[in-house]
Amino acid sequence: MPRTPTELLSPADRERLASLRRMKAVALGALLLMAALFVLGFALQESVPALTYLRAAAEGGMVGALADWFAVTALFRRPLGLPIPHTAIIPSRKDEIGRSLGEFVETNFLSSPVVRGKLQSARISERLGAWLAQPAHAERVSSEGAAMAQGVLRALSDDDVQDLVAALAREHLIEPEWGTPAGVWLERIVETGAHHAAVDLAADSLSSWLADNRDAFAGLVSRRLPSWVPSLAHRVVDGALYNETVTFVDAVRADGAHPARKAIDRYLARLADSLQHDAETRAKLEGAKVAVFDSPRVRELAGSAWETAKNGLIVSLGDERSALRTRMREALIEIGGRLSSDRAIQRRVDGWVVDAAGFLVERYRHDIASIITDTVEKWDAEETTEKIELLVGRDLQYIRLNGTVVGALAGLVIFSVAHAVFG
Repeated sequence: MPRTPTELLSPADRERLASLRRMKAVALGALLLMAALFVLGFALQESVPALTYLRAAAEGGMVGALADWFAVTALFRRPLGLPIPHTAIIPSRKDEIGRSLGEFVETNFLSSPVVRGKLQSARISERLGAWLAQPAHAERVSSEGAAMAQGVLRALSDDDVQDLVAALAREHLIEPEWGTPAGVWLERIVETGAHHAAVDLAADSLSSWLADNRDAFAGLVSRRLPSWVPSLAHRVVDGALYNETVTFVDAVRADGAHPARKAIDRYLARLADSLQHDAETRAKLEGAKVAVFDSPRVRELAGSAWETAKNGLIVSLGDERSALRTRMREALIEIGGRLSSDRAIQRRVDGWVVDAAGFLVERYRHDIASIITDTVEKWDAEETTEKIELLVGRDLQYIRLNGTVVGALAGLVIFSVAHAVFG
């Protein structure tokens, strides 16, 4: 009987324990009945010869009951505490049983053909899509995902994130040389004329600014004229400068072959060539790049941007009516709908799942099966015996009961045949 206190057992184990005790009592009762019948038959067989058959049956029943009691008991412990070889099999061979169980599971269950066949017939993507397509389920997934994302964001250290971003930026953006790639890129832009649109945009923007900011030219040049120059001349100079500027910008806008445009083309071509072949120009670009990256102001702006983005994400993830959460739900419902109806997507997704599972099983099946082996090895021998006895002990008591009945019948048949043959 298990030594674990009954109050520590689960309800299912308590029920199994009660059933085990009942079957043990029944099997013991059958043995005691055979013993009583044997005593009765043995004591009265001289006066009532027919009782010899009863004695033979009871004798066989006792032998069968005792033999099966010994066999069942030897599985879990030593019968009567005697050090009989090949008894207490489960506690003494617990680790070997665990290894055998792990090998059995690894060989028969964690094989790629078995796993692939089961997953291929499971229609995982279709079932998942039908489940996700329901708004309540999509809301549940988005809610759980949002809670997990919030937890991750709150757990992140701002300093660690900034250090990580800075390290990645330095490794992938700052340390690599920019001059030659930038020169090649700029050369291709000039050759294809892709920069013309940017020049047009700059000219249009400057024209709009000039139209809205004429007063900005007041005094731009005239304030540098001598004081004895009349104020009327000041206004004439400012007006002339403004008009010439407007005329120049309009000419640039209207003429695709304007000298200013050509000058810009020549400047960009020279800059592209210098970036590729002039060490001094590349050094200036590298110095400016490092200076900007290492600027305390840039670092402060990056930290502020991360903190703002982080807090905004946390708030949006926590509000089920936010645009982010709404979009998450809509995206999940849309994905579910496509998974449940689009056969092509189903085949692709199922193929990915089957291939991934097959790879994991082939690569890690021994490690997975070792969980069983390692777990059984860590179990206490007595506790393991008690658990197994609770699970199968009731059925094993039927062996004792059947042994009693079969032994009684065998004893009766053997005695009857012998009496018929030898008299």
